[in-house]
Amino acid sequence: MRVSVVGATGAVGQRLLEILEARAFPIRSLRLFASDRSDGKFISFSGRSIRCEVLTPGCFFESDLVFFDASDAVSEKWAPQAAAAGAWVVDNSAAFRLDVDIPLIVPEVNGGILIERIKRGVSALSPRERIIAGPNCSTVQLVVALAPLRDHWGLRRVVVSTYQSTSGAGSAAMSELQSQTAAVLEGREIASQLFPHSIAFNCIPQIGSFKDDGTTSEEQKIMQESRKILGIPDLRISATAVRVPTLVSHGESVNVECEKVFSIEAVRKVYQNLMGLVLQDQPEDKIYPMGFPGAKSTVEGASGRDAVYLGRLRLDTSVESGLNFWIVADNLRKGAALNAIQIGEMLVQAIG
Repeated sequence: MRVSVVGATGAVGQRLLEILEARAFPIRSLRLFASDRSDGKFISFSGRSIRCEVLTPGCFFESDLVFFDASDAVSEKWAPQAAAAGAWVVDNSAAFRLDVDIPLIVPEVNGGILIERIKRGVSALSPRERIIAGPNCSTVQLVVALAPLRDHWGLRRVVVSTYQSTSGAGSAAMSELQSQTAAVLEGREIASQLFPHSIAFNCIPQIGSFKDDGTTSEEQKIMQESRKILGIPDLRISATAVRVPTLVSHGESVNVECEKVFSIEAVRKVYQNLMGLVLQDQPEDKIYPMGFPGAKSTVEGASGRDAVYLGRLRLDTSVESGLNFWIVADNLRKGAALNAIQIGEMLVQAIG
């Protein structure tokens, strides 16, 4: 395919290029787009240097597939233009996620929706029907873990608390954590620019803007997107999103009440055989999911890897059919870049 990447110099864009190369995605040509300040910058890909461009009218007419890893405003303006030029669009912004006519895809969970759309024939699709949305990074790992419970025992209620790394707010946010940490250790004054408070040695119970009901925009994304992806519009779900002082990988504490009674052994068996998920659940040996367990640890960390890691699996005895677990995933990979590329791979396979 003739591939374009919008937002190529950002944290997710850089991961996307790394994964495209590592997975040998079938690329005939590659164009990279970024903001004005990155115009002319060269990025290495597969042994060659590719010059970054800025978006201009008509720039997508030689693209078959366009990945968007930019702001909502950029996607709202340019994604429809890419689709109108004949390209498939995989968009990681929030611009189209809740639109009823645009699929919100996590391949392991609801990839069949995309396959059905492709079966209609590319020529039969309108430009808007060639836009595919990718979910919020916290939503991706959550629905991967929830889908098998839905399929086997039904979902009655979900409560999730997130522990989200600074990379979820971009490269500059990661730098702010690093600079603030150094300032604290050196006894210097802390300056906060991207976060409302110091992120070093702190947890901030706010991601996004507050809404009238007291939830944040991030929490609403998790709840609304999960309902759409799982196909349960009335799912009772509650989310609390917290920014924590880590660089990469989001953790989530999840409590689920199922519709049917289950055994913990049956749940464990399902998770042991699930594509895209790794069960790390040996608490007696201190084995459970983490982002960076350390070089001398025997635990495989989630950061830099593709799977969703699940552990601390246990019954919630306060209800008849309750379950608790802890999940960790690399938010820049499975939470964004890898999920988008997996959608792209589905398109390649289905279209031929």
